[in-house]
Amino acid sequence: MAEAEEKETRSNEESTDESEEDESEEEPKLKYERLSNGVTEILQKDAASCMTVHEKFLALGTHYGKVYLLDVQGNITQKFDVSPVKINQISLDESGEHMGVCSEDGKVQVFGLYSAEEFHETFDCPIKIVAVHPHFLRSHCKQFVTGGKKLLLYERGWMNRWKPSVLHEGEGNIRNVKWRGHLIAWANNMGVKILDMISKQRITNVPRDDISLRPDMYPCSLCWKDNLTLIIGWGNSVKICSVKERHASEMRDLPNRYVEIVFQFDTEFYISGLAPLCDQLVILSYVKEISEKTEVECCARPRLDIVQPLPESCEEISSDALTVRGFQENECRDYHLEYSEGESLFYIISPRDVVVAKERDQDDHIDWLLEKKKYEEALMAAEISQKTIKKHKILDIGLAYINHLVEKGEYDLAARKCQKILGKNTELWEFEVYKFKEIGQLKAISRYLPRRDPVLKPLIYEMVLHEFLESDYEGFATLIKEWPGDLYNNTIIVQAVVDHLKKDPQNRTLLRTLAELYTYDQRYGRALEIYLTLRHKDVFQLIHKHNLFSSIRDKIVLLMDFDSEKAVDMLLDNEDKISIDRVVEELENRPELQHVYLHKLFKRDHHKGQRYHEKQISLYAEYDRPNLLPFLRDSTHCPLEKALEICQQRNFVEETVYLLSRMGNSRSALKMIMEELQDVDKAIEFAKEQDDGELWEDLILYSIDKPPFITGLLNNIGTHVDPILLIHRIKEGMEIPNLRDSLVKILQDYNLQILLREGCKKILVADSLSLLKKMHRTQMKGVLVDEENICESCLSPILPSDASKSFNVVVFHCRHMFHKECLPVSNTVSPVQFCNICSAKHRGPGSAILEMKK
Repeated sequence: MAEAEEKETRSNEESTDESEEDESEEEPKLKYERLSNGVTEILQKDAASCMTVHEKFLALGTHYGKVYLLDVQGNITQKFDVSPVKINQISLDESGEHMGVCSEDGKVQVFGLYSAEEFHETFDCPIKIVAVHPHFLRSHCKQFVTGGKKLLLYERGWMNRWKPSVLHEGEGNIRNVKWRGHLIAWANNMGVKILDMISKQRITNVPRDDISLRPDMYPCSLCWKDNLTLIIGWGNSVKICSVKERHASEMRDLPNRYVEIVFQFDTEFYISGLAPLCDQLVILSYVKEISEKTEVECCARPRLDIVQPLPESCEEISSDALTVRGFQENECRDYHLEYSEGESLFYIISPRDVVVAKERDQDDHIDWLLEKKKYEEALMAAEISQKTIKKHKILDIGLAYINHLVEKGEYDLAARKCQKILGKNTELWEFEVYKFKEIGQLKAISRYLPRRDPVLKPLIYEMVLHEFLESDYEGFATLIKEWPGDLYNNTIIVQAVVDHLKKDPQNRTLLRTLAELYTYDQRYGRALEIYLTLRHKDVFQLIHKHNLFSSIRDKIVLLMDFDSEKAVDMLLDNEDKISIDRVVEELENRPELQHVYLHKLFKRDHHKGQRYHEKQISLYAEYDRPNLLPFLRDSTHCPLEKALEICQQRNFVEETVYLLSRMGNSRSALKMIMEELQDVDKAIEFAKEQDDGELWEDLILYSIDKPPFITGLLNNIGTHVDPILLIHRIKEGMEIPNLRDSLVKILQDYNLQILLREGCKKILVADSLSLLKKMHRTQMKGVLVDEENICESCLSPILPSDASKSFNVVVFHCRHMFHKECLPVSNTVSPVQFCNICSAKHRGPGSAILEMKK
């Protein structure tokens, strides 16, 4: 069972009554504090018997007949000596300006707290209850009820006289009464009744369930949830009743209202008080338990439960055992539960104590989370409710969370949380860094240190870098790469790295990191030397980024050795910074690299390196023979004699053949193909390229005594040379491989040529006819001649101003018009005339004459 720990500071003699710390993982719904100040003073000499709660103040009755008005902190504001004996009931109207009090000696008083209005009456029996009309302040609502052996209604009538009337009697003492709106509910020894003050009819009787319980020891608890909902608690039974209007058809002699029990359930313990909390119930329970020592039943601490009513049962939401003073001596009737509507404040009254229970707010929720060391949830709750929390600060919770993680050894998580919690507070950042240094965990926080907005002192970053430099070179290199160079004093870090390199001069990680530090410090020359020594991939990026071409003029060989492709691309892209001549000169002792550079240069532009084309012949011959022939074909600056000499020395047949043919010595080239290569197909291909009849003759003469060559010629010669010339020269009796197939192919080629010619002829005739028809249709169209047209020769209007005169106009199909006399006289050989303008360009269709006469 959950226990609510008292929050108030107590004296040493009261400290033994403190409840134990709540060890449940479930968060309590309510928080508790003892009502102190004047209440403490009162209860040291007297005992509380009843209390009524108003939103403005509290009214406390005691066993010595006193009534105290208190503020919400328990301070005494007024005191009334009502009776020498116990106060049984105090009632307030909704305005809080009128009070009704009854006592054990039969006295009843109703009076105004701020007016002289007053009523006194003394009965011959104890009066247990009194209830003033909720709107007693209004003149037509001057009513109150009292309960002893009878339930009496007092109404103020004419001449301000109070007139009593009996509402109910004969069922024992009236034990409790609650007035809400036009309904009065009361409990006697037999059960609970409800009276409708409008109709003055009793509308229900709810009998009590357990008649074995003494009604004076286990009194009934009544509570109106709203104007039509009554909550009844008696013994261990709870009933929630709803007042409803009766349908007109059901009236007959029945009241116009009736009561329906909507919820009913039993509790584990006896009920001392009830109060609503939204759609839930707050129940104050009287508990008895068996003592472990004496095995005798004794009084235990009372419980305050929050339950969710169900139709025939309830669901427990929370349950707290309350440590009140003197609980061991109290009975069920000694406890009362009052509440303040609208504030969710619940007052637990016992003879020696008054405890206030209130709903926990977000600050209380965060308190509980911190107590349970659920710091992350507490931080999240504070962030969500930062506008409403008053007690906590997000930063304080966050710092506590970081400390908690550090204590648990979760250093990485603690460091990661620093980013969110510390934000831009440089002082806190530096404090946390030093704290991590003290526990030897600088590495954990290094990844999360701010690098801009804010920036910490350079000493902080240097301290972290030194930590890595002493134990983790790779981690050190990573930080140098990730951190901007202006976070720390670069000179100090460079010197520290140099000192470590003295112990381990070949450490590639330190050398690479030193190069990066030199780069940050703009000492690019030193960085470049290290990158080249390490053959690091970033060397080209460094050169480009910082324009270090002047620094690499004497390092071209190193760059080429490292990555010739990237180096050549870089050099060619920056010819304006490092000339071609300088590169070729630097590579003079490394001809293989020189060739790579000149080859790419030639691929980019055939003319830029023309002065080196002669040199390239030897380089291609030595290092890249497959690209020699393409080079010879594409180069227009290559000395052919030199190239021929080199190719003949190295016996490069294909290259020699190309050079001989390019120099005009096609016969020698063909001879070399046939003698050196003995490749008839290549010879035929060469003869086709040259398209020289003498070469074909030489090829036939050379092949006439070689049957394989004859077969090749027969297969390929048909479209270039008349095959009869070759066939007539073949000696009789010579055996030629695949002769029949070759002859068939010649005939097929011949037939194909005939078919092609016939097809072309048909297409040509069809096209000619189509164009002729089109031209004929065009020339048959009329041509408009009007005053706007002019003679293309004299530029005067084509039609005379006097239409009666005769005239001759010549209109050509090209739409040019002339006066006939403006045209030159046609010759006798060809009487057809043509347009002077079009004839000057070309003579064709449309320029012929179309003569108009009148």
